[in-house]
Amino acid sequence: MTGTLLGVWAHPDDETFLSSGLILAARERGDRVVLVTATRGEQGTDDPACWPPERLGRLRERELESALAVLGVDEHRFLGYGDGACADAAEPLAARRIATVIEEVRPDTIVTFGPDGVTGHEDHRAVGRWTTRARNAVAPEVELLRAVLAPGFTRRFAAVNDAFGVFMDDPAADVDPGLHLRLSGDRLDRKIEAMLAQDSQTRRLVEGAGPATFRRWWSEEAFLVDRPASPQAA
Repeated sequence: MTGTLLGVWAHPDDETFLSSGLILAARERGDRVVLVTATRGEQGTDDPACWPPERLGRLRERELESALAVLGVDEHRFLGYGDGACADAAEPLAARRIATVIEEVRPDTIVTFGPDGVTGHEDHRAVGRWTTRARNAVAPEVELLRAVLAPGFTRRFAAVNDAFGVFMDDPAADVDPGLHLRLSGDRLDRKIEAMLAQDSQTRRLVEGAGPATFRRWWSEEAFLVDRPASPQAA
């Protein structure tokens, strides 16, 4: 029997950096995958003169479409929030919108950000809160995966993380994830291909770190697992 995975993220590329391996495994099983993105990532540039928000937002939509094609995902929707403004949105309303998606899609598993938003980004943290609140409200029986850093990530990649300003604040301490994926072979190849499809966000990382380091850098994914409590025997 196939299942359904619902991913809820803040920006185009979050799903690819943090859950490509999870998505690919689901698709290989024949599971349905539905992805939701809160914003179009229209502020994600160091050169806003060349890439004003409307132009960049359109580009990132196209890049996301290309990346999802690599991952085998054809169900996606945007929520329409402003990039960088998720923390200012009305949380009950945002959670209700996600709850509506959950009720429509009826997933077996939901994946989103952990409490620290992985990188500390306020949009990430907000979307993680919205999604957790929505799941708890309308589908507490559904497994919830919350993305966190793989064990040892900050130590092993300290130099490259610092060079590219990965963290908005101090990285969270290591936790013991309930699910830790180590990608290799075809799955890692496809994850890298999907990441490269989002060229506006990954080109400087690949050029700065080098392809081999970039590949190792994003070869692991980790998630806290919130499983529903088993019903007690009658």
